[in-house]
Amino acid sequence: MARKSLLLVGCLRWFSILAVLMLVGGCAGRPKNVLLPVADTAPTSSRVDMLVTTTRSRSTNRGEMFTGERGLMPAFADITVSIPPKNVRKEGEVAWPKKLPPNPATDFATLKADELTREEAIKWLNVSVKKSPDHSVLVFIHGFNNRFEDSVYRFAQIVQDSGVHSAPVLVTWPSRGSLLAYGYDRESTNYTRNALENLFQYLAKDPEVKEVSVLAHSMGNWLALESLRQMAIRNGKLPAKFKNVMLAAPDVDVDVFRSQIIDMGKQRPQFTLFVSRDDRALALSRRVWGNVARLGSIDPEEAPYKNELEDNKIAVIDLTKIKAGDDLHHSKFAQSPEVVQLIGQRISEGQTLTDNRVGLGDQILVATTGTAAAAGNAAGLILAAPVAVVDQNTRDNYGSQVGELTGPSAARKPVEKGCDARLTTKCN
Repeated sequence: MARKSLLLVGCLRWFSILAVLMLVGGCAGRPKNVLLPVADTAPTSSRVDMLVTTTRSRSTNRGEMFTGERGLMPAFADITVSIPPKNVRKEGEVAWPKKLPPNPATDFATLKADELTREEAIKWLNVSVKKSPDHSVLVFIHGFNNRFEDSVYRFAQIVQDSGVHSAPVLVTWPSRGSLLAYGYDRESTNYTRNALENLFQYLAKDPEVKEVSVLAHSMGNWLALESLRQMAIRNGKLPAKFKNVMLAAPDVDVDVFRSQIIDMGKQRPQFTLFVSRDDRALALSRRVWGNVARLGSIDPEEAPYKNELEDNKIAVIDLTKIKAGDDLHHSKFAQSPEVVQLIGQRISEGQTLTDNRVGLGDQILVATTGTAAAAGNAAGLILAAPVAVVDQNTRDNYGSQVGELTGPSAARKPVEKGCDARLTTKCN
């Protein structure tokens, strides 16, 4: 009987996972290789020019630029994305092209995608920071299950819809863009910690940069928090110019977060936590990680979280009641136009995300009436290959994932001696 009960529990868990993941399969038919530049044929469209730094491996396909595999050392790119006008695209929506080449009048389109050397990246940053009214930088770190192009277009949408005036810097780490690759993606965030810390260290020392804001989503929060923690331990404190750190739906163990905050010391940025108690992706992650609460799905009014958040001066914006984002309720932050706009306004005006006079959460709940259809990253966890039946990304990636299930890929290049994933270190 006991054995049958265990088998029944296992089956129920598996079917619950499948039921959740069935909600994800809305990306079928999206064209790939959208990063091949096209002519700027839509004068009414907007343009977002961003600096990209990545620990991904370069692709031989120009339209892809970077793969989901790990590069031997960080790479850089200057990418310009054209965004169609408001009468064509709903705010919060990434208007993916239905076919290639894209039409800049109706679709997100890549106008420029140039790889840069480290020296060229520094020059880009200096020029862009000087154009910013407050000489500020916004660093965005994406979440689980993101292809390179996903992170580029999502960040372009956030920059455009927020109206932020900071120099935009995208940090994109090696994610295979497949629901089968949860474990690989998680380890890839650890692989990228030194690179992100070195970027933070550079921004801290650059006299032209007066203010830094960090925005992280989902699994990207683990990378952001670990890099800030490393920096604080190495330097003895975090730099005063790091003003805002925004944690959107963080897939982070709440107990580990406590220790990370302690390690950062008393001088730290204003942390703003975006939570949603109906986040299905984080509910699934909690089950996998030993049934310990995930930071992005806590109830901020419950003990002990309420007092701990207040003691650490961590602002909380509860998005539970907002009906926006994907079916897993994991992307509300990026896909709720009013949320993104309010945050952009606060960053641009040099304010923290909350104050004692007006509650930002109240403003959001009053303003938000809905949002566009999901077009970004829906996080989830897959434990076995049969889910390829319900997930387009998994079907697309299945060939490359066979090696993951059966052993190391023969095509994987060995790591060269003297190389690591840091921004400031070259191969010997």
